[in-house]
Formats: sequence, structure tokens, C-alpha cells
Amino acid sequence: MRHIGPRGQAPAPQRGAALLLALLTVALVATLASAALWRHWRNVEVEQSERARMQAGWVLGGALDWARLILREDARAGGPDHGGEPWAVPLQESRISGFLALEPGALDGIDEVYLSGQITDAQARMNLRNLVADNKVSEPDQQAFARLFELLGLDASEIDTVAANLLRALTPVAAAPAAGASQAETPPDKEQPVPLLPRRLDQLAWLGLSAESARVLAPFITMLPVRTPVNVNTAPEEVLAASIPGIDRTDAQALVSARQRAPFRALGAVMPLLPAGTEALAPGRFSVGTRFFDVRGRLRMEQLVVEERSLLLRNGMEVSILWRERARAELPLAPAAAASATASAAQGPVLTMPP
Repeated sequence: MRHIGPRGQAPAPQRGAALLLALLTVALVATLASAALWRHWRNVEVEQSERARMQAGWVLGGALDWARLILREDARAGGPDHGGEPWAVPLQESRISGFLALEPGALDGIDEVYLSGQITDAQARMNLRNLVADNKVSEPDQQAFARLFELLGLDASEIDTVAANLLRALTPVAAAPAAGASQAETPPDKEQPVPLLPRRLDQLAWLGLSAESARVLAPFITMLPVRTPVNVNTAPEEVLAASIPGIDRTDAQALVSARQRAPFRALGAVMPLLPAGTEALAPGRFSVGTRFFDVRGRLRMEQLVVEERSLLLRNGMEVSILWRERARAELPLAPAAAASATASAAQGPVLTMPP
């Protein structure tokens, strides 16, 4: 017969099963609650990240508009472009939280916002695009790049490969005729689009340049959409020595020292400082003004760092944006790591930005 405890109580095994079922129910509810809480936390994190990204884009967009205004006012003032003008003064990291707090909802819970940036002359460097002119390799520019390679201790034969590949990329290729159509039936003006040219240092491998050469050349080369002259008022001595035939680094240093005292207002002012017999500086290859400018902005918001690089084209009073490129990185925790990351970012992946 089944044993019944005092006062009709269930036996001990049944009480244990009920307790186990209760524990399992509590564990299931806790698991579901944890999963729901994690999903809610994750949604909040995603929303905060998206909000921070939008805020960073808003601030950097405003900074870029400010850079365009500076370049427009510089064009209004006229004169040569040189390193002593307001646009060339870098903006050191500055706290802008107080300024943004004047706009309701601008910060949205972010206490510390820091902005830094710089405008640089893209024509202070040698333009790889100059290697091709009229659907052929430009010998004077190829020789200038070869001199730059030699000055920097690089293998000058690499520039031959770069020039050949760049010519191949820039030369229009006739589209293949459609199936069943003869070559004569193919329209002569129908051409395949020219591939995108590299803008980043790591993309120079497309043209046959080694990673080490690209790293060494970073302060002295650029890739602009059209052929451009070198600005003698902003070019470093290495670029001047390589670009101007018949001079060495000592002559280039003399030019740099002279322009620091007073910028060159015309190419004719450069000639008396060059060695006797030096050919006159051709306006198509040299200038005292600039049309292309690189703009770099860096925004630090708590643990988020957003960097943006842009290429601007100035035609008269009109300053247009040719391209913008943004990179995001988490702020390192250690100060030494932060300094290392800043130095690495300064070298940058974009060709038109100085290291």
C-alpha cells in the first residue's frame, strides 16, 4: 500500500521533483530575461554608435566647409600660395564641446569632443599622373621621378614599371565588337572606361611600386586627377632637386631658404637663385600657385576617433570637393599606444596626405 505522510503530505520524492521543476523554471526565465536584456543593450550600443557617427560626420562636414571658406578667401586676396598663409596653419587638437553645447541636442550625452586638422598643398609633391601625357610616357617627368628615386636611395627602375602600367591604365581601349558584328561595325568612339587610379599608398602596388618604396615616397608624391605643376613655394627640397634639372640638394636648400624670407611671386624670381645654365622653369611644370589642396580632419569623441581626408579643387573663387574618405578607429587606452596610433595615422594610407 502507498504510504501517506501525516496530514496528507506528499512523499519526499515528489517534493524534490517539484523543487527541481521550480528551479528549472527560474533558470529558464533568467536566461530569457538575460537574452532580452542583452538584445536591448546591443540595440542601445548600435544606436549610440550610429548617433556618434552621424554627429562626427556633421562636425567634420562643418570643418570641411570652413576649410573651403578659408581657401575661397585666400583666392579673393590673390597672390602666390605659400606656407605662410592662413590656410597653411594647422589646427591643433582643440576642445569644441563648449561651442557645440550652444546648439541644443548637438552633443546628445557626449561630454568631450576634440577637433584637429590641416590643409596642405597637394601640388607641393610630384604628381604621378604627370608620367603620362598625350597617350605616351612623358620623358621629362619620368627622368624627374628617377632623380627622386635616386635621391631617396630607391631602385630607379621601378619608375619605368610604374610609368608603363599607368600608361596602360590611362590609354582608352576600344570595346570588343558584339557577337556577330565585324570590327568595322563597331563605333570608333565606343571605348571601355578607364580604370580607377589609386589614391592610397597600398594601392600603388597596382602600378608595380613596392610597399617599402611607397612608404619612403609618401611625403613627396601624390596622385591627382590631371597633370599639375609643382608649386616652388611649398615643395620640399627633395621635390625641387628632382623636378628642376641641373640642380642638387644644396641648390634646392637655397631656394627653400630664400622663399622663407619672401615667397616667390613669379617663376622669374627663382631663376637668379639657380646655377648658371639652368633652363628656364616652364609654366606647365612649375608654378607659384596651387589649385589642389588636401584637407585632413580628426575628431575625437570619448573612445571614438574619426579621421577624414578630402581633396579640394579651387578654380578662381569656386572650391569644390573631388572626394572624401573617412576612417574610424577606437581610441587606444594607453597614452603610449595613443601616441603610436597618432603617428601611424599621420603617415596615412592616402597618397595625397603628407606623413
